[in-house]
Amino acid sequence: MSVATLPEGDWIRGISIKQPWTTAILTGAKTIENRPRSWRTGWVLLHAGLETDRPALRLPLVARTIRGRELVTGAVIGVARITDCHQDPDGSPPCTEWAQSGKWHLVLADVQELALPVPVGGQLGPWKPTPDLLAQVFQQLPDFRP
Repeated sequence: MSVATLPEGDWIRGISIKQPWTTAILTGAKTIENRPRSWRTGWVLLHAGLETDRPALRLPLVARTIRGRELVTGAVIGVARITDCHQDPDGSPPCTEWAQSGKWHLVLADVQELALPVPVGGQLGPWKPTPDLLAQVFQQLPDFRP
C-alpha cells in the first residue's frame, strides 16, 4: 500500500506506551490502555516508548502474556483502533483485568503487529505521525484498510 491510498487529513495518531504494556497489547490479551485523560476514537500507531516499566515485568498477568517476546523500545511496533473511551463507574468491577481504577480506558481493537519495528521518538499524549513514518508502517501492512 502506498501513502497515496491512505486517507487524507487527521485520521491517525501515535500513542506512546511503556513496555511491557505495548507488547501485551500486541498479543491480543490486553484490550485496553489506561490513560489519565479521555482520548478520541480512531486509529493509532502503537509506539513502544523508550522506558520500560520494570515492576510490571514481575506481575504474573504480564509475565504470562509477554513470555518469550522481545520488548522493543523507541519504535512503532503496531497499529490499533480505539473503539471506545470510558471510565468504570464508581464501585463497579473493572471492565477487564488490565483496567486501572480512576483511569480512562481506551478500548483497542483491530490490533496489527509490524514485522519490523520502525524506530521513531514518541511523546506524551496523542502525536501526529509524519507522512514518511506512515509510509514505513503501512508498507508492512499491505492489506490495511482504515
